[in-house]
Amino acid sequence: MALELKQPSHRELSGGDLLAQCLRQLGVEVAFGVHGGHLDAFLVGCAENDIRLVDTRHEEVAIQAAQGYAKVSHKAGVAFVTANSGYGNSLPGIATAFADRSPVVVVTSSPPLRDAETNCLQGSLDQVVVATPMTKFAHRIVQAEEIPRLVAHAHRVACTGAPGPVLLDIPIDVLFRPVQQDQISWGSITAPLPYPPRPHSHAIAKAIQSWKSAKQPAIIIGTGCKSTEAAQELSKLLETTQTPLFHSQKGFGGLPVDHPLQAGLAANLAKLTGESQPDLIILLGARTGMFLGGRSGAILPNKRCKFIQVDIDGTEIGRQIPVDIGIIADTHQALISFNEEIEKSPFQVPSRWVQTALGPRKEPDPHESQEALIDGRTHPYFAMKELFSSLAPGSIISIDGGEAGSWATDLTEVARPFLSLFSAGYIGMLGNGWGYSLGAAVADPSRQVINIQGDGSAGFHIGELDTFARHGVNVLTVVMNNHIWGMSKHGQDLVYETTATVRPISSLSPRTSFHTVSEGLGVPAAKVHNLDFIRPIVQKLSAVHGPALLELVISDKPIHPGTIAMVSATKDPDWIVVPYYDNVPRPFFKHTKR
Repeated sequence: MALELKQPSHRELSGGDLLAQCLRQLGVEVAFGVHGGHLDAFLVGCAENDIRLVDTRHEEVAIQAAQGYAKVSHKAGVAFVTANSGYGNSLPGIATAFADRSPVVVVTSSPPLRDAETNCLQGSLDQVVVATPMTKFAHRIVQAEEIPRLVAHAHRVACTGAPGPVLLDIPIDVLFRPVQQDQISWGSITAPLPYPPRPHSHAIAKAIQSWKSAKQPAIIIGTGCKSTEAAQELSKLLETTQTPLFHSQKGFGGLPVDHPLQAGLAANLAKLTGESQPDLIILLGARTGMFLGGRSGAILPNKRCKFIQVDIDGTEIGRQIPVDIGIIADTHQALISFNEEIEKSPFQVPSRWVQTALGPRKEPDPHESQEALIDGRTHPYFAMKELFSSLAPGSIISIDGGEAGSWATDLTEVARPFLSLFSAGYIGMLGNGWGYSLGAAVADPSRQVINIQGDGSAGFHIGELDTFARHGVNVLTVVMNNHIWGMSKHGQDLVYETTATVRPISSLSPRTSFHTVSEGLGVPAAKVHNLDFIRPIVQKLSAVHGPALLELVISDKPIHPGTIAMVSATKDPDWIVVPYYDNVPRPFFKHTKR
């Protein structure tokens, strides 16, 4: 079925017009990017077809903003970057989108086809070749008439199965030249996305049987349970079975923080030892790996525990742990199937186990007994807790930074957010939160977005405050400033103790004034040293129409427990410490004292 084309009033329909109209047909309402002359035909087409253009100060942030938009809107994000230079800047964003399964359509351009291999302007990289290993689909469109077919295909690839980024490279001459309308290949441009897959009925029946037999089952959810529809089915499932629910570090969402079966971060499972560990864990759209304790067995027990894993990507099932029942399905559809099967024969898990599983979340945090001031500066735990308790419920929290992000993750529930996003993702890339916050704010302007940054991560893209100001987004940026790369310096402290006299390149300047930079970029700001001033300043900045920034000066002394756990420092001479991964035994020989 053909798209009803909108003919420009004073010129011929160009490839750029056709591209914009195809994206609009697919439901695209906004695109993030940085201007480049190669793209003008497309950008004019967007402006004339009601696609909002949000221009950032860096192409990496444009891709990250498309990711944030996708995670909040549950639709594909769209980003545009110009040839070679802009495209090169976008690569870290594309890599993160690939690792974190973000459905992003990246539009780029390139020199005219006739200028291939002539050392022309911005023609050095073969952009499709570079993109192929870190996208689900990358293609150069060389005929304007093929745009609808290939755009529809790229959009379906980005959004179906395990979501991910796709790239379309459309040379400048293809975008600017007139389209032969009678030669257009429409493909499925007007067709809706296919329905997501439901699970196999035998797999569901077998999973329920195993669930009923378990004495201590638990559920861990990942990013696949954050849609409103999935949350409704999840709530119904929990109400029927009374199974405790944990969520991965990838972000809070799906259930209110005060839900009686909300057990908090999956890391709380590490506090359940011996006979108190689960004997069955159901992974719902939660990928194994770094966010679930890797191979350590701390979060996902190595012994006595069975696993049911539901994932839309079959290659994720059993990737790291032995899985007893693997189910390839959309998480929402799997929840529907679980509920339908359980309605035939309802059951509830033992209440004694529920209380055990919920126990770690109810335990007082050990930091509560520590001093709020250390050498005259606020302890980061108390600063973050006061910040989050000062926010109105229902915000979207984007968490960036190393130890700043760790403190924020631990205390997220204090803010009673609607949703939280861990922007560093599987790649662990700092600075992503600027784009995530922008995309989230554009996707849902009704909510305040909190952009948590450390003073290290803040430095990557602080120029985006200009973007926030120009577009008037409701983002409160919070920079936790302790004048160091916290995880780096503290990691060095743990590994080298007193044996090294220096801590190489782990310090930052105490002279850096983030609130001054913010005000210079047109964003109201404040700097706070005193714990007592955090609440009134947060409330004042939250009342600002548009973006604001709060710089919180905190102590550099406390080491976050997560850093200690990741570094795994040991004095055992027969083991080699490999920070942030599993330690390895000393090869070939045992250490002996002389």
